[in-house]
Order: sequence, then C-alpha cells, then structure tokens
Amino acid sequence: MTTTYTSYKLITADLTKSLQRVSEQPDVARETEYYLSKIGSIKTIDEFFADSRLYDYAMKAHGLEDMAYAKAFMRKVLSEGIDSDDAFANKLADGRYKELVESLNFARNGEAATSFDRAQKGVADRYARQTLEQNAGDENAGVRLALYFSRMAPTIDSGYAIIADEALAQVVRTALQLPEEFAATEVDRQAEAYEAAVDLKDFQDPEKVAAFLDRFTALWEVNNSTGSYDPLAVFGSSSGYGISSDLLLSINSLKLGGR
Repeated sequence: MTTTYTSYKLITADLTKSLQRVSEQPDVARETEYYLSKIGSIKTIDEFFADSRLYDYAMKAHGLEDMAYAKAFMRKVLSEGIDSDDAFANKLADGRYKELVESLNFARNGEAATSFDRAQKGVADRYARQTLEQNAGDENAGVRLALYFSRMAPTIDSGYAIIADEALAQVVRTALQLPEEFAATEVDRQAEAYEAAVDLKDFQDPEKVAAFLDRFTALWEVNNSTGSYDPLAVFGSSSGYGISSDLLLSINSLKLGGR
C-alpha cells in the first residue's frame, strides 16, 4: 500500500505533469472546454449567474463549491468588488472570496472583466489544481491536506491565519504533534503557540515547506489508519469548513436565488 508520504511525493515530483493528467480527464476537459469557450462572451454578473455551468466551474476553481447554493451572497461578493475597504469580500476572513473577485472583477472592469487571462486560463488552472487535490483526497485525505497546505502556505502570516482555516490547522497540529484538544483552547493562546513553534517566514520558502510536509505526511500515516479519517471534517460543506457563524448569518440575511 502506498503511504501518505509516497503518494504526496509522487504527485509533487512533477506537479506540472500531474496537473496535465488531471486536465486531460474527460470530465475535466469537457467542463474546461465549455468554460473557456463561453466565459469571454460574458459581460455582466447577471449573465455569469445565468449560466450555471460557468458559475459552478468558477466556484469549484476557487474552492467555493460548498457555497454555490448561496447565489445572493455570492452576487454581493462580486458586485462590491475589492477596491473599497468596506467591500463585502474584504470583510470576510476567508480569502477565497477575494480571490474569486480578483479572477472575475466585474466591479472594477465591467464588461471587460472576463477578457483577462486571469479570468480564463487562470480560472482553468485553478480548476485543475482543485480537482487534483480532491482526487488525491478520494484516495488519502492526508495527501489532500498536504497539497492544500503547499498551495496555501505563502498566505500564512500569523497564528490566527492558521486557526481561521481548519485544514491548515490540521496540518500544523499534526506536524507539531499537538493533541486534537488543542483546537479547543483559547484562540489567542493557540495563535501564540503556533507562532512560537514555527517561524512563519519559513512558509515563504518552498524547500522549508517541503520539509514541513515531509514531517506532516510521515506523522499523518502513523496517526491515521486507512479509512479512519473523514476528509469532510475539514473540506466538506457538512463541516462548515470556511464558513464562520458570522458568514452563515450574512447568508441567512440575504434571499437565495442570486437576486
């Protein structure tokens, strides 16, 4: 049986080739072809929401698949953009919403929003990466966590950034051999502990991130027997991953349906 460490290394040894293989999968290739053939003709947010295939593709590409149902919420995110400090996306702790706006910035660029490379190939590249991580998770949740962490590591600038993302926190707790009960301690103490145990600047260095993930994948294999871990605990919509109580209240205050 292939270990978590070995599986992760096989995927990342030639990440470009791994992503290419994912892109060539029939379902991925079909949806990507549709997205790239249609997105450039979309001129307004209304048109974007009206095409469910385009909308669902972009949502998955940005790791927001679990929020696709909340169209009124997502409309507010896209409509307000990110140029103002008071913009809705800037008030959300989860950076995925700002990334979506950066890809499809209708608020700033209007009808030209979908003409940029970031709205076309950029989104397609994100979709392939998300699919790669999800496929890996179907075989081994630890591999998905490692791939996710390697992608997100450069964004970690404080202990609070780790706490805010349960998937990142799971990786760090495992690598540092902290008990699960640690997640229930007071937030400030958690943040201080993470910042004392890890030099966060190391997460800007790919070689140091790789070493950190070598440790994580080895310890994950020891701590999690096959089939004993539910990846939905940190990635699935059932867990509320990435959805804070404030966010849920915001969703509930808006009418669903995208208007």
